[in-house]
Formats: sequence, C-alpha cells, structure tokens
Amino acid sequence: MFHTCGPNEAMVISGCCYARPLLIPGGRVFKWPFIQKLQKLSLNTMTFRVETNNVYTKKGVEISVTGIAQVKIEGQKEEMLAKACQQFLGKREREIHNIALNTLEGHQRAIMGNMTVEEIYQDRVSFSKLVFEVASADLATMGMTVISYTIKDLSDAEGYLVALGQSRTAEVHRDARIGEADAKMQAGIKEAQAHQLKMEAKYANDVKMAESKRTYEIEQAKFNEQIYIQQAQADLAYNLQAAIQRQKIVEEEAKIVEIERQQQIAIQEQEILRKQKELDAKVRQPALAEKYKKEQLAKGQAIKIVNESEAEAMAIKMKGDAQAAAVNAKAKAQAEEMELKAQAWQQYQDAALVDMVLQALPQMVSEIATPFTEGTKGIKMVATGSEAQVGAAKLTGEVLDIVERLPNVVNNMTGVDLSKALGGTPSGQKAAFK
Repeated sequence: MFHTCGPNEAMVISGCCYARPLLIPGGRVFKWPFIQKLQKLSLNTMTFRVETNNVYTKKGVEISVTGIAQVKIEGQKEEMLAKACQQFLGKREREIHNIALNTLEGHQRAIMGNMTVEEIYQDRVSFSKLVFEVASADLATMGMTVISYTIKDLSDAEGYLVALGQSRTAEVHRDARIGEADAKMQAGIKEAQAHQLKMEAKYANDVKMAESKRTYEIEQAKFNEQIYIQQAQADLAYNLQAAIQRQKIVEEEAKIVEIERQQQIAIQEQEILRKQKELDAKVRQPALAEKYKKEQLAKGQAIKIVNESEAEAMAIKMKGDAQAAAVNAKAKAQAEEMELKAQAWQQYQDAALVDMVLQALPQMVSEIATPFTEGTKGIKMVATGSEAQVGAAKLTGEVLDIVERLPNVVNNMTGVDLSKALGGTPSGQKAAFK
C-alpha cells in the first residue's frame, strides 16, 4: 500500500527487501504490510531560547546570557538524515527539542567561561558566531543543522554591565566631544579651505568673465564698426540714389514745363496767326478794298473833272488841272492813310481793334439812345423809396449803365480790354465815348 508525507517530514521504510532503511524526505512510497515497517521523522524548524544564567566569565564576573537559535533536522542530505534517524527515530519531538537545547546551552556556557564580559558585551557578533560554529559542528553529528543564532539579552546581578556602560558611555561622550571638536575644527578648516577655493574660483571666474566681457565688447565694437560702416555706406548710397532720382524728376519736370511752354508758344503762335488772318479778313482786306475803291473813285472823279474842264473854257483849264491835282493828291493821301492804318492795324492788333471799336461806339450809343428819341410818345418810370434818383436823372443813369457795359461786351467778343487800352479808368472810357 502507498504512503505519502509532506515536505516537512521524512519517511523511513525498513524490513523485507531493504538491507538498509529507505529514507524518503517528502513524497510517496509503497509499503508491504506486515513485512515492512514505516516510521516518520519531523523536519520542522525548531526555535530554542537558550538561557545561561549566573555563569562566571574569564575574569570571574557573573553574567547571564539569553540567546535565540533555530535548528532543524537536515532532510536533503541522506548521510545527515541517516544520522538523525539513528539518534531521534522513535522519539517524541519534545525529547528531540530538549537534546538540541541542552547541547546549545552547554556550548554557550563553555564559550562564556572563556571570554570576558567586555568581549561579550562589546563584540556580540563574534560571540554569536563562535557559539554558532561550535554548536553547528556538534549538532551536525546528530544530523541537525543550526540555521541561525543571536544574543537576545546580556545581564548581571552586580551592576557590572551598568558601570561598564557608564564608563563606556563617558568614554563615548568624551570621544564624541573630542570627535565633535575635531570634526568642527576639521569642518572649519575644510570650510575655510572651501571658502578659499570658492573665492579663488570666484575670482578666477570673475577674471574669466571680465576677459570674456572685454573680448565680447571688443568683438561687438568691431561688429558695430562694420555695421556702422555698412549703414553709412548704405545711407550714402541711398542719399545718392535719392539725389539722382530727384535730379531725374527735376529734369523730367523741367522737360514737362519746357514742353508745356513750347505748347503754349505754339498755341500763342497759332492764336497770333488766327488774329492776323482775322485782322486781314476784317481790317486789311476791307481797307485795301476801300483804298482801291477810293482810288477808282478818285480816278473817275478826275476823269470827270478833266472831261468837264475840257468842255469848259480853256481859260479855266489850269484851274481844273489844279483842282484835279488837288483831288488826286487828296485821294493819294487818303489811300496812303488807309494803307498806313492797315499796316498799323497789322502791327498793333489790339490797338487796331480798339480803334475799330472806338469808331463804332458812337453809332452803338446812337442806336442805344434811338428808342428814347424816335417813336417814343411817353416814358413811365417807377421808383421805390430806397432809390435816390428819379425822373430824367434816373433815365440818364440807365443809359450810361448800358454804355458802361459795352467794354465788357467788347472784351467777351474780341478779347480786348478797353479799360486797359484807354488808360484803365472809367473816365478814360467816357472820354473816348465822347
């Protein structure tokens, strides 16, 4: 039949078929009933409180030590498991516990007797290690393994440990004060050295910064100088180009003015030609025609006078010749006057026009006054209270106002300002009208 056990147990099969017992640390095994025997052994870890009281140490000081240990039967190594089976198989767990505890107490007591209180107190790790090594070697022969061991408590009944602690405390305080003073001194020295190094580094850094700043300012000044030079060159180039453009603009404007002036001159020349042609058409040609007419009339009159004189007596022949000569001279004089007037009109265009206007003005004034003289039976005049003149004075003023507007009409029709031509005063105009 099959039997099983957990990992914290070991099964031991002995009897038929086995020369030596079969050790099974956790698992399953087949057991023949009645001819084979099955026993189990616990592999659980056992914790021991190892108390050793009133033990005299190497210098005769009585102390008590309490240690804590963990021990177990080694189940992974067959040799140690076999030793444990030989020692503990068939015994109860309490009995196994007592055997291991007594062994640990004995080794702990023996080691305490071979050490001083100061060694145990000051170096508990060495004491624990020594107990661990000695107990492990002894328990290994019984198939057990010491997992760990440590001192939990150390005491004495006479106050030795307290005094030792006080002395040690005083030494510690002394050493602490010395160490603190030394530490402060070293800290002060280190601080001073650090401050010195800090200041040296700061001064070196300041020097480097100043050098860097100076180098930067020098380079910046060089860059600014180049920038200013380029800017000045650009400004000069801009001003030069602006001056060139302004000069071109002035030249173009001058050309435009010149062109406009030439156009005005051309217009004025065209206007002069037009006025000359107009003068030729209105003044010169009529004058030449009148001259020719008068010459022909003078010739006809002379021929008539000659014919009449021939019919008369020969006595008055000389008188008729003289009269004919006088008439001829007069006609020539009139013709020459007309030619000179035409030439004057051609040379003095505005003056000629003024002369023509002045010659026509009396007729125009006469025509204006005609409605008041011919066929007029009566005139009714209406005046308001604000008007100063009434009656004949008002009528005369109306006629004079019409006459005074004639220069403006002439100016609008011919472009000639009679006021300027006659001296620029109304009195001059009125004098010319007379």
